[in-house]
Amino acid sequence: MPIAVVTFQFDPYAQLFGDLVVRWGTIALVVVIVAGLVLAGLSARAGGLRADDVAFVAVGIVPGAVIGGRLGYLILHQAYYGAAPGRLLDPSVGGLELGLAVVGGFVTGAYVAGLLGGSVGHWLHVAAAPVLFVLGAGKLTMVLTGAGQGQPSAEPWATAYLGPGPWGSLLPALPSVPSQALEGIATLVILAVLTMALVLGAFGRRDGSVFFTAIGLWAMARALVSTTWRDPAVTGGLNAGALVAIGIAVGCVVALLILASRRRRPATQADLADGGLDVAWPDPEARPRF
Repeated sequence: MPIAVVTFQFDPYAQLFGDLVVRWGTIALVVVIVAGLVLAGLSARAGGLRADDVAFVAVGIVPGAVIGGRLGYLILHQAYYGAAPGRLLDPSVGGLELGLAVVGGFVTGAYVAGLLGGSVGHWLHVAAAPVLFVLGAGKLTMVLTGAGQGQPSAEPWATAYLGPGPWGSLLPALPSVPSQALEGIATLVILAVLTMALVLGAFGRRDGSVFFTAIGLWAMARALVSTTWRDPAVTGGLNAGALVAIGIAVGCVVALLILASRRRRPATQADLADGGLDVAWPDPEARPRF
């Protein structure tokens, strides 16, 4: 068996106090989520939105992400859940598929943002960077748990987990493509490029176009990285996760085309009502709380 250049032999668990032990990956993920919420709050305030409304939107994202993630997991493992559909409702069995979790979280988060008043497009504009950060950095936390390892590889950058574990991938000692790290790094590169574009004045209209661009690019990167996963191909040499990611990318392109067509025609009262265009944002402090 080839020896990977990058090997991990640490204990994946941290003993906090007494008998309480927590995975380092879990601790890192909590840090990433908190940092993402702080970034979202700062972005919201800089964009003229109420920073404390970020908490409402974040809570609203959760149910959609869970439902979408479980439905995505059903697509990935149809035979397993088809034999016993009740397992899909058991949170102790299986996990979440990230692609549809993002879609579900977008739907319920956008709904809550709409209830807060103002432009949903404005909220999507400030959400692009925090969402990419959480997706990219969150994926990198999987390196600490050994989850998300890809196909076996003899490349010098292959990774293997030789410590006691338990690790999140089968045959952790087998040198494999670090798929989780590749996706995380690709996502953070997309974040850096879009941030530079925003600094240079791109996406002047706060209509959500930067959000759909960000998620579309992330989905394409995920589909590309999915070719290194261990999941079996289902159609055209692509696995189910890749097909979901491609579907998300296509959906984002359609959303961008719709936004572009709306920008080419004169604004109507309906446009101002649904917040799809870049309109003046009211003073957030003047809006009554509920």
